[in-house]
Amino acid sequence: MTQNDIPSAAGADDEATLELQLRDEIEALKGEIEQLRADSLRERADLENQRKRVARDVEQARRFANERLLGELLPVFDSLDAGLAAAVDQSGPLKDGMELTYRQLLKVAADNGLSVVDPAGQPFNPEHHQAISQADPGAAAPGSVLQVFQKGYMLNDRLLRPALVVVARHD
Repeated sequence: MTQNDIPSAAGADDEATLELQLRDEIEALKGEIEQLRADSLRERADLENQRKRVARDVEQARRFANERLLGELLPVFDSLDAGLAAAVDQSGPLKDGMELTYRQLLKVAADNGLSVVDPAGQPFNPEHHQAISQADPGAAAPGSVLQVFQKGYMLNDRLLRPALVVVARHD
C-alpha cells in the first residue's frame, strides 16, 4: 500500500459514513412526513365529523324548537275536543266557529311537525299509548284500544304526549 492509497481509503470510508448518515436522516424525515400526513388526515376526519355533528344538532334543534310551545297548546286542543264532543248534537255558528278554530289550530300545529295520536280501534302500542284501564272486549279484538280519554301527540316522530286509553282485556 502506498501513501497515496491511504488517504483515498480514509476518504472513501468518510464518504460511506456520510452517505449512511444521510440515508438515515432521509428515512427519519420520510417517517416524520408520514406521521404528519397521518396526523393531518386524522384532524381532517375529526373536523368533518364535528361539522356533521353540529349540522345534525342544529337540525334537531330546528325540528324540536317549538316543542315547548306546542306542548303548552295541548290543553287547548283538549278543551276544543271536549267542547266539540259536548256540542255533537248541536248546530249553529258557535259550533261552526269552534270547528273552524280547531281545524286552523291543527293545521298550524301540523305545519310545525305536530301530529295527533288517536288510536281508537287500533292495537295497543305501549310506545304511543298509556293504558289507564282494561275492559271487556265485546266485539273488539283483545289488546285493541276501546276508548280514547285523551289524544296523544307526536312531534316530528317523537312522542310529545301518549294517548290515554282503555284497552280490551285478553281472555
